[in-house]
Amino acid sequence: MKKLILVTLISTSVLISSCSDSENDDEVSIHETSLSQLEIDDLNFLREEEKLARDVYLYSYDLYNLQIFKNVSNSEQKHMDSVLELLNKYNLPDPASENIGEFNNAELQNLYNDLTQKSSISVVDALEVGNIIEDLDIKDIATNEGRTINIDLLDVYTSLKCGSRNHLRNYYAQLIFNGGLYIPTYISIDEFEAIITTSNEQCINN
Repeated sequence: MKKLILVTLISTSVLISSCSDSENDDEVSIHETSLSQLEIDDLNFLREEEKLARDVYLYSYDLYNLQIFKNVSNSEQKHMDSVLELLNKYNLPDPASENIGEFNNAELQNLYNDLTQKSSISVVDALEVGNIIEDLDIKDIATNEGRTINIDLLDVYTSLKCGSRNHLRNYYAQLIFNGGLYIPTYISIDEFEAIITTSNEQCINN
């Protein structure tokens, strides 16, 4: 009888311990997969920022039929999709409108309006706009990287920033070929020079 009671107590103890471990695992899982409001805000802004790049380049392609605008707009669609995958993973609503040239973020709406107006002046201005957008993207993504330790986010940021460096190289080369010039506004001269003087990189999902 004493042995039976002892076995029962041991079994109960193991069961309680097992449940407790499972609850702890759930807590760790929830903790590891939750995002701060700042991380959420960064993803929302980035989703629309990549849309801005795509939409402006589509606008310029329609005007000038220059293949670089079409190629990079396709790449920007992949960037948008990468951010959307993160939003879906964390059960967050998509802030991006389905309509080209329409943005929920007022800052990005104003920027789109300004950049398309500049792009409509000439093909050289449109190529300069390409440099402006990629310059800004690199700066913003680097800022985002410094505000998270989430591996999911960092992996996407690394890929997108790599793609933006390639876009900047290509737009800058086209701009120079067409007699234009660009001085960086958002990243440092040193970083800019390091990008445009090196070859395109192999980026994931770009």
